[in-house]
Amino acid sequence: MTTAHRDQRPGPRPRRAVRPAAAVALAAVFALTASACGDSGDAAGGEGDGKGTVEFWDNNGGVRTPVWKKIIAAFEKKHPDIDVTYVPVPITEVQSKYDTAIAGGGLPDVGGVKTADLASMVAQGALEPVGDRIEGGPLKGRLSPGMVESVRAAGGEGDEMFSVPASANQSVLWYRTDLFEKAGLDAPDDWEAFYEAAEKLTDAEDNKFGFTIRGGAGSVAQALDMMYAQSGVDTFWEGERTTVNAPENVEALERYTDLYKKSTPAADLNNDFTKMVAQFDSGDIGMLLHNLGSYPDHVKAFGKDRIAGIPLPPSADGAPRTIPSNPVDGLGLFRSSDNKAAAWKFIEFAVSHEMNSLWNEEAGAIPARTDAAGDAWIEDAAPVKAAMESVNDPETEIVQLPYHLPDWNDISKAGTEPDFQKLLLGEMTAKEFADKLAGLLNEAQAEWKEQQEK
Repeated sequence: MTTAHRDQRPGPRPRRAVRPAAAVALAAVFALTASACGDSGDAAGGEGDGKGTVEFWDNNGGVRTPVWKKIIAAFEKKHPDIDVTYVPVPITEVQSKYDTAIAGGGLPDVGGVKTADLASMVAQGALEPVGDRIEGGPLKGRLSPGMVESVRAAGGEGDEMFSVPASANQSVLWYRTDLFEKAGLDAPDDWEAFYEAAEKLTDAEDNKFGFTIRGGAGSVAQALDMMYAQSGVDTFWEGERTTVNAPENVEALERYTDLYKKSTPAADLNNDFTKMVAQFDSGDIGMLLHNLGSYPDHVKAFGKDRIAGIPLPPSADGAPRTIPSNPVDGLGLFRSSDNKAAAWKFIEFAVSHEMNSLWNEEAGAIPARTDAAGDAWIEDAAPVKAAMESVNDPETEIVQLPYHLPDWNDISKAGTEPDFQKLLLGEMTAKEFADKLAGLLNEAQAEWKEQQEK
């Protein structure tokens, strides 16, 4: 698995996300298309006899093909009357492929779906609700409550679920244990220890720094992680207005961005995740914030004994962790399928304890199955174990990011990443940045709410 496929945050979409009003209009068009082709997003499909062929689209084809081949082979052995047609779709093409199939027909029976993409697909009527199926089968009570809540929130339809969570990632504070030990520093498991280490491990004249900040693509997502984790603000919305620009978040943002060029390289201004990870693994930086996917790179660079990874600390001693939700990857059942009974058997099997654990071990992600917590590979991967424990801890507050907003990707990427660079350069204050981001979000939320009430 290469680093280039591991950044779990949603990237820029190939086109502007469909606004809710447009989605409603499109759904009407698609309904007409359905009568002609029988397999568009709005087609009703049918249960079938639980046998035959199931078509499955892998939303990270190529990278995940080997593990899916193993799962499919095991499924077909258990269910010899069902054949799975595997279609690997590159992650960079999956959204456009789904959009094309929703509009013109040709959707699969089952497909990989991230929470970042759920809102658009639900608005266009492409996905079958799966809540009742989960409650009526072996998945009931076995899925991470945090991931379940993320799926519900992302769908934008109240308590209904439109995909079955299979895995999630989480931001991890990676740090060099050898550098910390040499400097006589404690692990950065509280915020004062983090900022102390960032300062003490920096020797700019010798090109050594305590931290590397993400200033390029993906910068806003990382900033939100740091803001909510430090502030302790435990919800993204207060009523219909975002908490992004709450005073506690602005203060946290100021402290975080103040690290730039003081405890980080100046070149961090243009860091995307690949540059940031490569820079950390070059050996002269003490800490990095990135998800679990980069763990193999760090082990390769330093060995297990010189690298550690922990969840971002709570806002204060004794306080619960406040963790912004990472996109949850899962499996969707498409409404147009005329073989839903067989398709659901495949989904249940793929998210069974053994298969879900296998998939996540190879992906380096957090299993959705809570009963996978004691599996040997998790016990052997301390950062994954710590991340899983923090996500499943009932005291942890998961701050649900607004994946239900069709404009979320645009707002959090192209809409504000250039402003984040201005913030790092001192051309914009933290309050100005947070207020602008909040304004865009509040406008998008009001528009979404208006469409929901029609």
